[in-house]
Amino acid sequence: MVNNIIISDASCLIALDRIHRLDILHKTFSTIFTTSKVQEEFGRLLPEWIVIKAVSNQEQLQQLEQLLDPGEASAITLALETYDPILIIDEKKGRKIAVGLNLNIIGTLKVLLMAKQAGVIPLVKPLIELLDKRSFRFSKVVTDEILELANEMGD
Repeated sequence: MVNNIIISDASCLIALDRIHRLDILHKTFSTIFTTSKVQEEFGRLLPEWIVIKAVSNQEQLQQLEQLLDPGEASAITLALETYDPILIIDEKKGRKIAVGLNLNIIGTLKVLLMAKQAGVIPLVKPLIELLDKRSFRFSKVVTDEILELANEMGD
């Protein structure tokens, strides 16, 4: 179990929900934090183990909203206001901005790798294939890197 505060943008929540595996997040991290704007993007109520937190720095939020969608902007702002967070974010522009702000980030595929390492799931590859069938595409470079780290390249 990871000790950092985990903050999620909408993409990971939507992706895992679309393959009916939102439970992977809960079993891997126990508590996830997000914002009401991310919940709006998700489109319905989130499970009770996903805690909705309000962002305090409205000025920071407004600056980020000039560059990103409201959910990403709010998730990054919440991460900036949190001690030692890990931000789950997939979109390239949002990741670049988050890294530029010195945030520790991971993506949905890294979540799957961490879930395998924690014994939550036996294999990463079938879930990546299922995500692909549900129109969630990840770069071949990232996919291959995660599969290599999971020791599933030849499978």
